[in-house]
Amino acid sequence: MTEKNTTQEYDAIIKVCKDIFLKKNHDYGPAWRILRASSITDQLFIKAKRIKTLEEKKVAKILESEIGEYIAIVNYAIIGMIQLEWGESPNLIISSTLIEEVYDRLINETKNLMFAKNHDYGEAWRDMRISSLTDLILMKIMRVKQIENHDGSTLISEGIKSNYQDMLNYAVFALIKLNVN
Repeated sequence: MTEKNTTQEYDAIIKVCKDIFLKKNHDYGPAWRILRASSITDQLFIKAKRIKTLEEKKVAKILESEIGEYIAIVNYAIIGMIQLEWGESPNLIISSTLIEEVYDRLINETKNLMFAKNHDYGEAWRDMRISSLTDLILMKIMRVKQIENHDGSTLISEGIKSNYQDMLNYAVFALIKLNVN
């Protein structure tokens, strides 16, 4: 695959995720603004844990697919990054335009990070199993939990935002491999 294909595939996945994010924002407003960082981390954990359970058990008792869970990981990672910038707030009056602008900016930052890493790793994700991407997301969640336990500080490691960006990119890779578009 070429970088051009990766760009097109990435953009197509983000279009799907953003569409869902904006529709939910229309329906619910930014109710997520009240979430603490730890609650966002737990939401990411719930989504990734469900994917791993479905991968292992091969049977779902509710109709939501792994695809929906990966999309939720993308969108909760964005929510997490927004909350890191803005802080939690009960203020639910935010224009849809502002939310969309911030979503796009954070996606562009995360996409640029992905291309920098993708260059250095030679698109290794294309040869990985989807279950490995799930495990990497879970590992990143555990890292974020540990950083949160240290009040957001690290001695040598990446911070919370970098981990959110990696989770988002791993979820996009999984969605590409699942042929979502």
